[in-house]
Amino acid sequence: MPEPQSNILNKIPIADIQNGIVFLKDGSLRGVLMVSSVNFALKSTDEQDALTFRYQQFLNSLDFPIQILIMTRRFDISDYIALIDQKKKEQENELLRIQTGEYIDFIKGLTQVVNIMSTFFYIIIPYAQSEPAKAAMGFADKITRKIFSQETSQNQEKQSLEQMQTGLWQRVNYIISGLTMCNLKSAILDDLELKELFYKLYNPQSEQRAETESPSSNPGFNFTQK
Repeated sequence: MPEPQSNILNKIPIADIQNGIVFLKDGSLRGVLMVSSVNFALKSTDEQDALTFRYQQFLNSLDFPIQILIMTRRFDISDYIALIDQKKKEQENELLRIQTGEYIDFIKGLTQVVNIMSTFFYIIIPYAQSEPAKAAMGFADKITRKIFSQETSQNQEKQSLEQMQTGLWQRVNYIISGLTMCNLKSAILDDLELKELFYKLYNPQSEQRAETESPSSNPGFNFTQK
């Protein structure tokens, strides 16, 4: 009987993550951008109209689909607390050391009473290889095509993958340019950032980080909590 962990991994569509690209099991690719936000309510009416018009133009110019992901999580202050605690240990002044300790207790108490949330915005850009039309062939034609295609199949597959990656990056750069026109900053997620993103999506309650090895080098690589 297969373990529950194996069943979960089979439902995850991600095959690998390399060079900032998400490779899905169906052969398609994904690129992910983290995008800044704009406080729309603080803009003047003219600024709001101009921003809305530019965003409308940007969306209408797209000839491929995109996915907009809004992710809200509780703000993690553990790294900040650890930094302040280290400063406390290095502090030679006894009074300042006591005040630093009280500040740490205040921050911890505040986060327990009030849920401090962080909102992140992402754009997922897809790219899939288009399937050419297949003409009807007889048995002899199929055999002949198979013989002559064996020598070049690997080269064609490699070339096709490179072409897909090039096409994906062209789309990513186009999205970045369009967002810049809307006064939005964006950044391409690297491998580690992508793994942490998916790990948090599949483990919303976990504060741990995803493993950093790729699936090809580590069979235990996954986005589910162990």
